[in-house]
Formats: sequence, C-alpha cells, structure tokens
Amino acid sequence: MEEKVAVFGFLRFPPESMLAIRPYLAEFVRATRANDGCLAYDVAEDLAEPGLIRFSELWPDHGSLDAHLVAPHIVPWREAARAHGLLERQFTAYDIAGARRV
Repeated sequence: MEEKVAVFGFLRFPPESMLAIRPYLAEFVRATRANDGCLAYDVAEDLAEPGLIRFSELWPDHGSLDAHLVAPHIVPWREAARAHGLLERQFTAYDIAGARRV
C-alpha cells in the first residue's frame, strides 16, 4: 500500500480577530493548494467555538510535508497569525497506509 501523511490540527485566535485574519488565511490556503503538492488541504472555522480554525491535510509523503513547512508563503502567514493574536497552535502528523471508504 502507498504510504501517505495525514495532518490534523487547529489554530486558536481571539474571536474578534477572525475578520482580520481571514484574508491572510485564504491566501495561505490558495498558495498551499497551488504550490505544495498536497493531496488535500482543508480549513474550516469551528461553528461552536469562535476563533478556532481546524485543519486537515493529506500529503503524499513526509518530504512533501517538510517542504510545505518551509515554503515561501509560510512566513507571511505566520507573521500575520502572530500579529492578529494567535493564542494556540496544535498539529499532529500521522503515517497512514492507503484509504478505505467506510
């Protein structure tokens, strides 16, 4: 089976920062999907917890994920996140083998 890397995580911002951070996030996601070789890169605001943004990512391998983490569009996104009050960041990568629909 083909190995892949799944990443799940979240960022937490003050709820009042969400309007300001959305354009930076949209550009970051667009650049990631266009340039970084991800198989899936999905981001959503949590409806029950204002200020919480959840991420789910699927990468072909660890090398692709590692390259994403140092891609040129990472720096402006991280600077914007800090400038808009990033409170918490948590991401975990998992090695997975293939996929099965359930």
